[in-house]
Amino acid sequence: MVTLLAKGCPPQAIVAALGLSERTVFAWQHKAGGHCEQVHQALVEQPRDLVQVQADEIRVKFAKKLVVWMAMAMQVKTRLWLGGVLSVHRDPSLIDLLAQKVKACAALGPILLATDGLASYVKAWKRAFRTSVSTGKRGRPALLAWPQVVIGQVIKRHRAKRLVEVEARLVAGTQEQREALSLPEQKLHSSYIERLNATFRARLHGLVRRGRGLYRQTPTLQTGMYLVGTFYNFCNFHESLRQERPEGKRKWAPCTPAMAAGITDHCWSPQELLTYKIAPSPYVAPKRRGRKPKSACQPAMVAA
Repeated sequence: MVTLLAKGCPPQAIVAALGLSERTVFAWQHKAGGHCEQVHQALVEQPRDLVQVQADEIRVKFAKKLVVWMAMAMQVKTRLWLGGVLSVHRDPSLIDLLAQKVKACAALGPILLATDGLASYVKAWKRAFRTSVSTGKRGRPALLAWPQVVIGQVIKRHRAKRLVEVEARLVAGTQEQREALSLPEQKLHSSYIERLNATFRARLHGLVRRGRGLYRQTPTLQTGMYLVGTFYNFCNFHESLRQERPEGKRKWAPCTPAMAAGITDHCWSPQELLTYKIAPSPYVAPKRRGRKPKSACQPAMVAA
């Protein structure tokens, strides 16, 4: 049932085919999506050389005329989905949360960040990709911007609902840096994240452009997003990532985004994903409030 949900099957069809209650289907989706989010945080949100990242947002219609924005990002080279965030408003807070998600997956080094023409991205990237530097003085440590961070925007202009012009603009960095982080003769674009948006629209029943199965609660979309995104990373072969094998074997070896990113060496089955054991977070002793006990303040008596 969880595999059907991750592949885009509507819950009403699962209820009719398997004879389950609709509440049971959504309860299992919440549990599986919450587990997939923990797997994503444990395996994907680790520092690695991203090289090129694209980000975009999806406008999701909810019931009762409510609109929720879903912002997502991906690594271009491996097609790895880096995560997503939700918000009722398409404001700088939403973009800042997405920028922090991307930074959690990035290692210090050259990186190209490509988005659409939304102005909030530029400030969010610059705020996120900074590192605190300790000076030994009291107060807040200084924040040092990452070197060789290239920021690009792809602005599309429409007329009568038709695309008439596409403008690629470099906001930070030089043209030589952008070319070094891109494929040979590749222009600045956001095609990969737009293709990923189409995949999510096909696999999340509430994201179809014209349909009656609208979402009613934000947690349902949150768990569904991580369920689809984690299945996409670990359980699905990507045709553009296939690798040529040596002679004497089959010509092409299939590959998943997680395999291309070096997270795993094989394609996971749904059972392996849903039964993956996550290590508990390290124990941190709680801070003691109030004054220190007298025994801790006084020096210990040394016997003669």
